[in-house]
Amino acid sequence: MKRIAAVITALIISIPFMNCFKTEAFNFPISSTIYSESAILINLDSETVVTEKNADKTQMPGALVNIMTAIVCLESTNKLSEEITVDSSVYADLINSQYPEDLIYADIYDGDVLTVNDLLYAMMLTSSVEASQTLAYHFGGESVSAFVDKMNAKAKELGCQNTNFTNPTGLYDTNQYTTARDLAIMTQYALKTSVFEDISSTWSYNPSVPNFQNHPEHSAWIWTHSNLMMDEDDVEYYYKGTRGIKTGNLSAVGRNLVTVASRDGNTYLAILLKAPLTDANGENKFYHIEDAKTLFNWAFTHFSYKDLISASEEIAEVSVSLAEGSDYVLLKPESGYNALWYDGVDTSLIKRDIEYQTDIQAPVSKGEKLGVVHLKYSGEEIASIDLVAVSDVKRSVSKYNIYAAKRFRDSEWFSKAFIISGILCFIYILLCIYSFICYKNNTKPVRPIYTVPKINNKKHKKKKRD
Repeated sequence: MKRIAAVITALIISIPFMNCFKTEAFNFPISSTIYSESAILINLDSETVVTEKNADKTQMPGALVNIMTAIVCLESTNKLSEEITVDSSVYADLINSQYPEDLIYADIYDGDVLTVNDLLYAMMLTSSVEASQTLAYHFGGESVSAFVDKMNAKAKELGCQNTNFTNPTGLYDTNQYTTARDLAIMTQYALKTSVFEDISSTWSYNPSVPNFQNHPEHSAWIWTHSNLMMDEDDVEYYYKGTRGIKTGNLSAVGRNLVTVASRDGNTYLAILLKAPLTDANGENKFYHIEDAKTLFNWAFTHFSYKDLISASEEIAEVSVSLAEGSDYVLLKPESGYNALWYDGVDTSLIKRDIEYQTDIQAPVSKGEKLGVVHLKYSGEEIASIDLVAVSDVKRSVSKYNIYAAKRFRDSEWFSKAFIISGILCFIYILLCIYSFICYKNNTKPVRPIYTVPKINNKKHKKKKRD
């Protein structure tokens, strides 16, 4: 029930992960030889790529494709206890593959009844082609090609840029390819599901369903993980703290490995692709395991967490206008930054690019964001941290009033208001002139009014004679 619940939870949270696994890349130098053609080492706790080699070069993954096969299966069901009757005809044609020596079987026979969970264990521990093909056929709606389409769709959803799947088994196919970086994305995603982690980190497993007809001694039907780094009895290859995850060898290409190791609270994911199959004398050599041990030893020995910047560190001084008293304010990081760091590289080599506002005006509140600092190493950005004011800065009333007056005088609104006022005054003057002209043209002259009547002298003289 716990495993079923874990699957259901994984299904709920399985949304597009295009940018979910964006890891910081420092690529610190390692002096030891890495025989694999492609490699990448990631600290899973901080999601930091600490070193890489040809991480974006396409390679044939072999049975490492089973990681994606498992992802699609787990997201296709919430019933790991579902029983499937194995039909050998589903995988019989695989014998005709170009390199049949790459076929790996887990003693699964026609008619065996196994749960989905059982088949996942067989696939992840042994690279069983019976298991991977049967699962693909079942969850592809009786179509392996339809299942492969789901694998490619999921890879695209996760943001894998250089990956293409053609089969769920990992058999040789030049059109089936991926990169160390893309495999890192897939593996990190898969590890978010506890069921996948449990299966891929198990050393040995006995199927849950007895099949006495083909396997009379059920207890002897045991699948063992192909990663010898987990084998405590193997003096040469055992590595303490190792968990699974998957091997994937191709006789025509080389050895591949995805594995995880934890020590002292740190966990690293190592991916090795196309390691040589033999040494200079033609003897079989597990260079992929040697490479993994080299990377793990280097990481566990030389890496630790260091404070790259302190929250109390005053790292910039910026001018503040209209301030009462001091016309500047100090800036410090909003928070400190602690990161995994290689002891072979002095932290003083970390470059700080500081950006801050240039037109800051009072008032300024303590803790107010005023800039940002970018921590960079070897051209790659490590982190971006906000810069905040160390103290309050009050506004000067007199400075602000002068500023406001100047600002209004110099403002666009003032200019517009001045122009509009001039236009209105001009219109008013014109109206006054017009009114005056109209008044002069429309007014008649007024006759004078006399207080004493005018006398006619001629008539007056005539009256006197009479």
